[in-house]
Amino acid sequence: MEHITLLLAIVIVTALVFDFTNGFHDTANAMATTISTGALKPKTAVAMSAVLNLVGAFLSVEVAKTISGGLINEQGIQTEVIFAALVGAILWNLFTWLLGLPSSSSHALFGGLIGATLMSVGTSGVNGGVVVTKVLLPALAAPLVAGLAAMLATRLTYRIGRNTDEKDTAKGYRAGQIASAGLVSLAHGTNDAQKTMGVITLALVTGGVLAPGSNPPMWVIVSAGVAIALGTYLGGWRIIRTMGKGLTDLRPQQGFAAQTSAATVILASSHLGFSLSTTQSCSGAVMGAGLGRKGGVVRWSTATRMFIAWGLTLPAAGLVAAGAEFLTKQGPWGVAVTAALLVGLSAVIWLASRRQPVDHTNVNEADEPAAAEPAGVVTAAIAAVTPPPVGGPASEIAATIPAPGPGEPTAEPARTATV
Repeated sequence: MEHITLLLAIVIVTALVFDFTNGFHDTANAMATTISTGALKPKTAVAMSAVLNLVGAFLSVEVAKTISGGLINEQGIQTEVIFAALVGAILWNLFTWLLGLPSSSSHALFGGLIGATLMSVGTSGVNGGVVVTKVLLPALAAPLVAGLAAMLATRLTYRIGRNTDEKDTAKGYRAGQIASAGLVSLAHGTNDAQKTMGVITLALVTGGVLAPGSNPPMWVIVSAGVAIALGTYLGGWRIIRTMGKGLTDLRPQQGFAAQTSAATVILASSHLGFSLSTTQSCSGAVMGAGLGRKGGVVRWSTATRMFIAWGLTLPAAGLVAAGAEFLTKQGPWGVAVTAALLVGLSAVIWLASRRQPVDHTNVNEADEPAAAEPAGVVTAAIAAVTPPPVGGPASEIAATIPAPGPGEPTAEPARTATV
C-alpha cells in the first residue's frame, strides 16, 4: 500500500462510501418482508443482515473479477475515471433512496463505469460483450426467474398446508423467514460487496499498484465487507417500507417463499460470476409471492415507478459519471470541484429526507393511497385461476372492493381495477 497516491486514496475512500450507500440502499432486499410480517423486530433484522453481509463478502471473488477485469478495458483507463464512475453511482443511490425506490446499486455502478469510460476513451474502453452477457441479460432474467419461482413456491406452500390452520403454521413460517432472510443477506454479501472490491482492484490496477488480472487483496476484501455491513446496519428504512408494504401485503408463507427464491437466484449468479442486481431479484420475488396467493394484491402503481427507476439507472448514472469525468479531466482543480459537488449534493439529499423521516419506529406504516389501491387487472387475472388456500379467508378478493352504498349499483372489479 506504500505506492498509493493521494488521488488513488481518494478513489478508494469514495468506493467505500459507495459500498456504504449500497448497504443501506439494499437492506430491504433481505429484511423488508421479515420486518413487514413481524418475524423480526426492525433493529434486530438489520443487525443480523449486517453480520451476514460481512460474512458473505469473504465467500467468493468471481463477481469482483468480472468488474475489475471484464466490464471495461483496463489499458488506457486513468484513476480519475473510477472516481467519476463512483460519483455517478453514489448520487443515483442517494436520489432513489430519497424517493424510496428499490433501484439497483449494481446497475448504478455499471452505468457510472460505462459513462465515465465512454467520456474518457470512447467505445473502445467498454467490453460490449461482457455488458450484454453479464449485465443486461441477467438484469432482464433475474426478476422474471425470481418472480416465477416465488409465485410457484407460494402456491406450493399453500397447497402443502391446505389441511392446516394458517395460525398454526404461521410460527414455523416466521422461523423459515428468518432463516431465508439470513440466506439472502449472505447472498447479498457474496454479490454486492464484491462489486466494490472489483472497483477498488480496478483502481489499484490503473494506478500501477497491482498487475492486470489480479485478485482483490485481503485488505480490500475486509474493508469492502465492513463498509457494506455498516451501511446495512444503518437501515434503508424508506426502501424497506416500499418493498415490505408498498408493493404487496405479505403473509409469513409468502415472505418465506419470496426470500428463498431470491436467495437461490442470487447465490447461483454469484457462483457463475453474473453480477446481477439483488434489488431486482428480491423485488421480483416479492411481486411473485404477492401474485401466488389467492386474493394477493400487487400495487402496480408502485411497481411501475420502480420499473421506470430500473430503466433509468444505467443511463442516468452514466450521464452523471460522464459529466464528472469531463470535470476530472481538467486536472486537480476538476477533481476538487467534482468532490465538492458530490459532498454538497449528498448533503442536500440528506436534508430533504429529514422533512419526512422514516426509521425503525414507523417503517411498517404504509402510505394510505398505496394501501387503498385496488387489485390491478394482472393481479385479478392470476388470482382468478389460482385455487384458494384451504383454511384461509373465503373472501380475500372481495375484501379489496368497497361495498356499495344504499341505492348504488354493485361494483364491477374489472372496471375499477387499476394497472
